[in-house]
Amino acid sequence: MKITIIYDNTLFEKGFKSDWGFSCFIEIKGKPNILFDTGTKADILFNNMEKLNIYPEDIDEVFISHSHHDHTGGLKELLKLNRSIKVYIPESFKFISENEVISVKKPIKLSENVYSTGELNNIEQSLIIIRDEGVVVISGCAHSTVENILKSASQFGKVLYLIGGLHGFNKYELLEDINYICATHCTKNKKQIKNKYPSKWIEGGVGRVIKI
Repeated sequence: MKITIIYDNTLFEKGFKSDWGFSCFIEIKGKPNILFDTGTKADILFNNMEKLNIYPEDIDEVFISHSHHDHTGGLKELLKLNRSIKVYIPESFKFISENEVISVKKPIKLSENVYSTGELNNIEQSLIIIRDEGVVVISGCAHSTVENILKSASQFGKVLYLIGGLHGFNKYELLEDINYICATHCTKNKKQIKNKYPSKWIEGGVGRVIKI
């Protein structure tokens, strides 16, 4: 399994473009390739994708965490380039497309061992990927709170990885039993999390590849 950060506020590797927003590409052997969120600007999304050798035709599904523009800005332009992409959106996001669009309210199965938490707090869904050793959680901004996301994810198993935006999260004790943390995008307290859990910390930014 490979997770590649395409869009983020910071750079992990030189040569890419950073911008306020988030997107990552998830590749799991034998399963549909998922683009999680689409950043703010389509041109920056496509620029970084091309440099990472990721192309619209490589994407099978798009998973939108929530309706905010810094997570949906590249969506319409992307779908123009690949009409076969299936899109999962939280119910509160009203979006119409020629592509197949699935509105998510309750937890659903995308494919074997890949789930949505469902729309939590009527604003945001997170992605759950079940591995033999535990669960990988990918969050857009955690507007629904990290506590709620982890509670929902724990029904699928022990949380191994927490990846994505955590906004103003500061209940650091909730991270005690998580193996690895890659806090990106809107996370205000990155330094505090890194300092408290240095052995768990994975640096984010555009160009970061996480292999699990």
